[in-house]
Amino acid sequence: MLEDIEEILITEKEIKKKVKELGKKISKKYAGKELVLVSILRGGAFFLADLARNITIPVSIDFIAVSSYGTSTKSTGVVKLIKDLEESIENKDILVIEDIIDTGLTLRYLLKNLQARNPASLNVCALLDKSVRRIVEIPILFKGFDIPDVFVVGYGLDYDQKYRNLPFIGVLKPEVFLRKGE
Repeated sequence: MLEDIEEILITEKEIKKKVKELGKKISKKYAGKELVLVSILRGGAFFLADLARNITIPVSIDFIAVSSYGTSTKSTGVVKLIKDLEESIENKDILVIEDIIDTGLTLRYLLKNLQARNPASLNVCALLDKSVRRIVEIPILFKGFDIPDVFVVGYGLDYDQKYRNLPFIGVLKPEVFLRKGE
């Protein structure tokens, strides 16, 4: 698996430091509120778990799954809801926990869907922001790292369901895509 990584973009130590920092900011911003962390499966689950452990106020956690990639490295542009939330979010403060924001199309779809459910507030916390590829503007209240236009894996991010368990964010070698004919 490591032989498929071209470079480590963000180390495990850097991720831990940033997640701790984000947890402090979130705890301060939402003190005294009913905060629900909504993680986008599957990649966001890694970030959510570490982030929740660094938030010092009570939180609820729920999961939603959407897809626009399939097994490709590029978004298809077609978003489909695969798994919906278990609980109502009406009148609750919602913080969507996202591993990476790329074009913004998938997240825009999800935010419109969630806003229609009348939350008290709806904001985004993203570990990675690949703004160079942004097609639609997405307001990010809490952001971890800006990254260049490279395909990254690790810390929940995958390529063809692999590499999620790497403890760092790494750039995948181009020849990995060529083996699959992309």
